[in-house]
Parts: sequence; C-alpha cells; structure tokens
Amino acid sequence: MQMVAWRYLLVPLLVVALPVISRSPEKSNVPSPQNGSTKIKVFVGQVVLHATTQNRRGVAVSGLEKNDFQIYEDGILQRIEAFSHEDIPVTVGLIVDNSGSMKPKRAEVVAAASTFARASNPLDQMFVVNFNEKVSLGLADETPFTDQVAPLEVALQRMPTEGRTALYDAIAAGIEQLKKGNRDKKVLIVISDGGDNASAHTLKEILILAAQSNTIIYTIGLFDETDADKNPRVLKELARDTGGEAFIPELLSEVIPLCARIAHDIRNQYTIAYSPTNSAQDGAHRSILVKASAPGRGRLVVRTRTGYFAPTKPPEGPPSVPQPRVRTPNSQP
Repeated sequence: MQMVAWRYLLVPLLVVALPVISRSPEKSNVPSPQNGSTKIKVFVGQVVLHATTQNRRGVAVSGLEKNDFQIYEDGILQRIEAFSHEDIPVTVGLIVDNSGSMKPKRAEVVAAASTFARASNPLDQMFVVNFNEKVSLGLADETPFTDQVAPLEVALQRMPTEGRTALYDAIAAGIEQLKKGNRDKKVLIVISDGGDNASAHTLKEILILAAQSNTIIYTIGLFDETDADKNPRVLKELARDTGGEAFIPELLSEVIPLCARIAHDIRNQYTIAYSPTNSAQDGAHRSILVKASAPGRGRLVVRTRTGYFAPTKPPEGPPSVPQPRVRTPNSQP
C-alpha cells in the first residue's frame, strides 16, 4: 500500500480561542477548565500543535512552562506565540471494529471504552462509530454526542460482530462527526486489527482528511495470529502522523488500562502555536521538531505531529474525497 507524503496543513484560517493555564506551583495536576477564565487566541496562519511530553519512563510530564519548549521548523527556531496546559475539553470519537474476528473481544472493548469515558473530562463530547463492512453511528440521531457512560455502552453494542472490515470509511465518518462538535481539540480512538478489505476510501485519503481537520488519532491493535488482514503498520502510521500513539497489547486484558492511559494523555497535553518564519505559500513540506527541557526533569520526549505542507492558496472548500453512507440506529437499510 502506498503511503501519502501530504500529511500536514496549516491550521484553518480561523481565530480559535483556547483556555490558558493559571498554574499553581504547588500542584502538578493539570487544572480543570472551570478554573481558568483567561483565553489565548490563535490567529490566521499560525501552526497549532497539541504536544504530549513524557519522561524516559513514558510518564506524562505536567507543569512545564512556555520557555521550556523549543520549536524548530526546517531546523530554524520559531517563536512560540500561544501556549496552554489546561485540561481542554475535547470532541472524541470511539471508532470500534465489529468485524467477525472481533466477536470474542467485544466485552473487553466495551469495558475499555467505558473506562476511557469515566477517566475523561466531564465536558468532553463523545460519540461512537461502529463498523464492519458497514459504518454506523452508535448514538441515536437526536444525540450526536454524550458525556455519559451508559449511552456509550449501549452504542458500542448496536452492531453485530460479523462481516468484513471498512476501517478507512469508519475513520472518515469519525472525522466528519468531529466537525459537528464545538470543542477546540479533536481526537479519534481506533480499536481494530488495522486491516481493511471493504472501504471506498483509501489510506491516502484518510491521512489527508486527518491533516486537514487537525485530528489526533490514537490506535489500539487487537490481533489474532490467524488473521490474514491484520495490519499494525497502518495503525502506527495513523497515530504517528497525527501526533497520537499506537498501542499493540499482547494480552486482551491490557486494553482497559490502555484506554485509561489515553484519557490521561489527552488531558495532559500542551497546546502550542507559532507563526512560521517562512511565510512562502509554495506548497512545500516543512518539518517540525519540538524539544522540551527543564531543570530536574531529566530527558524529556515530546510527541506531536512532525510537519505540514505550506498552503499554495487559501482553501476554497472541503476536500474532494467521497464520503461513505453512514447509517444511524434510526435509519432504514
């Protein structure tokens, strides 16, 4: 399968308000959004990064300041113009594989998704996309999002576990649903074996859609040794390109703590924005490297998207990518 080179874009030409932290030096936890009333603004042409910072043990590091970060674009140091480390509510979609191979794993997947919901910000907007060879929104038509665990558990069990796998169509439907949310940060959590044998979309189209929407994708790969369609490389590619993380658990029992870890990761991200010193609208690829260092913190690793393509002209409309027909619980076949 051929990978796509065009993965990243500048943020849309909008002014986006993001909450900024009011941090007490005695506390290491990220404050809740109710505690912060100050706002920072991200302006036209700025690149916005959602960055996870970890120590060498893989533990998320809180309490860093703006001056602890350095952003390099094509090797040139950039000036950080907006910075936040508040627990920003997100719009988040659970993209769950319901193909035949997932049937013995359903109970653990539902429990893991419930764990994620309980560990999330209470102001998050959550939804479910179920898929086998068909794609279906799990919540009812009149409920595009929820912040409650019980409706999510029901939504996760609406589709029978049978048939083939339309992974790319499901992610496309998730990105489309994210657009209907009103939270500044957009996240998808994909639970699948990474195989696809039924989609109208291609991986290339999905990477473009994810880049244009600034969606962060986390993936959890559940594999059977006998599954000929498994593709962990796709799951790793989706996560790496969007600033998320890919997990390949050896045991099914590890899925529940992994979902709790993802929820913690999302709530501990730094939001950083800068205006590129290279303002040429030449469509060229620009690489991004983010570093972090602080006294007494040891070696720090920053995970975020690794580049973007400069625009050639202002966007004129949505991408010309075919959209799948998405069924809802109330729609007719």
